[in-house]
Amino acid sequence: MSSRRSRGVILGLKMETAIKLQRILALGAPTLSSSETIEQLKLNNEVVMVQTIDDAINALRGGGFDAILAQCSDFLPLERSAASLQSSLVLDTLGEGVCMVSPAGRILWANKRMRLWTSDIIERIRQVCYEAFKVFSAPTAGEAGKESTPDISLRSRKFSINTDDNRFFELVCSPVLDLGGKVCQVAAICWDATHIRRLQKKLDAIDQAGNELVRLESAAITKLNVIERLALLEEKIIKFCRQLMQFDHFNIRLVDRATNKLEPVISVGMPPEAAQIELFCSTEGNGISGYVAATGRSYISPDVARDSRYLPGLDRAKSSLTVPLMLRDQTIGVFNIESDQYAFFTEDDRQFAEIFGRYVALALNILDLLRVERSTSGGDLVRNLAGEIAGPLNDILTDAVAINEQHMDDHDTQRRLTDIVANIENIRRSVKAVCEGPQMILGVRDDQPLPEERAVLKGKRILVADDEYHIRRTLHDVLSRCGCAIDLAEDGAQACAKLASEPRYDLVISDIKMPHKSGYEIFCAAQKLGHHPPVILMTGFGYDQNHSIVRASQEGLAAVLFKPFKIDRLMKEIIKTLGAEQKM
Repeated sequence: MSSRRSRGVILGLKMETAIKLQRILALGAPTLSSSETIEQLKLNNEVVMVQTIDDAINALRGGGFDAILAQCSDFLPLERSAASLQSSLVLDTLGEGVCMVSPAGRILWANKRMRLWTSDIIERIRQVCYEAFKVFSAPTAGEAGKESTPDISLRSRKFSINTDDNRFFELVCSPVLDLGGKVCQVAAICWDATHIRRLQKKLDAIDQAGNELVRLESAAITKLNVIERLALLEEKIIKFCRQLMQFDHFNIRLVDRATNKLEPVISVGMPPEAAQIELFCSTEGNGISGYVAATGRSYISPDVARDSRYLPGLDRAKSSLTVPLMLRDQTIGVFNIESDQYAFFTEDDRQFAEIFGRYVALALNILDLLRVERSTSGGDLVRNLAGEIAGPLNDILTDAVAINEQHMDDHDTQRRLTDIVANIENIRRSVKAVCEGPQMILGVRDDQPLPEERAVLKGKRILVADDEYHIRRTLHDVLSRCGCAIDLAEDGAQACAKLASEPRYDLVISDIKMPHKSGYEIFCAAQKLGHHPPVILMTGFGYDQNHSIVRASQEGLAAVLFKPFKIDRLMKEIIKTLGAEQKM
């Protein structure tokens, strides 16, 4: 658009405003100000008049224009100034800091992001750039008979800066060459990598935690009894909850499928009364944990005082994060973390807690699946267990791939995710090794009871509770031959009824998993009796879902027998238990 009288041109006309302009910047002498073109434009547009190029640049900084009207003689310098302004705007808009440093180590120019950082950080950047300049300018040995020349093949170098307040910065320095090919300045781009570094640390912790939680070295785990395995697992979970999430107030509840109740199994930094609250898998009336267990969805509460679902947990709690413990598409429990700060938990916290929760669920499930039934062969167990854990391991892989896609340019993160994948293969191999371990069969001895067995057991009244007929009959036959009076119960409710109504028992032997009442409930019923008869619990090899053994052991459980077991092992534990009772 031009006028012969104004001899002007319009620069930077936007395509969408080609038909109708809204805001125009006019630069020129008084002749342009009084031209017919300006008068016509003012009829339907806002026209801003400036007299100098500097005024035009300042106006451009202050807001957008649909077109610029200028004298032809002003076109070239205005175009150059506008291009320079555009470059500055681009550099100031970048999320990274950009600067130019002189050979003397002085910052010649810095963009807006760089200028917003503290003087300490800027000084560290300046020092690194100055050292980089020395490296870029250092002469290298030339060919024979030729002068040494600066090594300009390394176009950029990457550096890391750690600050005293635990922030991390990544810095890339590049040499700027003059017309003679010599390094005259250093250009640097710097960004705050604190979040990425923390992400990498958490990935390291997830990798280590997942590997250790589900690592089952055959030689080591077969030497541990159930109590020792559960104690080891609990110790690892607590350790990595703190290391991975850096949280000191959390609890884990597992779903009891028979009652739909959320049983507390681990509690750290939480008041005892919080664990005593009865919670069930339900979206209503059972707190955030019940809601998460019922829906399988994570839940962040930035302000628990304003959250109607929140039930009292940590004293002075301000916010909470609760994630489901997922085993494939099934929720087997919840992992709840609380904080005394408002809005403490982020989406990153949620994501990592979910991944860690998958490892916890998998570790618990592996122990549960390792219960060796007498009728199950080692080969069948290997196949069954491998099939059961295949899905959960694939879920962990899926989560790892999702994180990898978010950080494609981060080689450290990709390396750590590769380690997670390798560890999953180790899990499969170690599970197979454990499953193929030694097995023993329960049977009736043909020989007569030993003298010490008769001496300790004669006249003792013993209650045997097990829902398997073979177990009840075997224990009855063995103990009767030693002179014991044996009462049998085929489920938990019958055992509790006998404890409440029958004569005084000297010993109770009970399976843990039975209909109606568990072994732990039978143990509690025995403890309520005035004479507190000792209790021996029996369980399959592996994980006790309700942690009955751990709780009962803390409250005075006499012993644990792991099915399958030999009769000699049974008699040894009975004699030791009753012998200790006689000495009291």
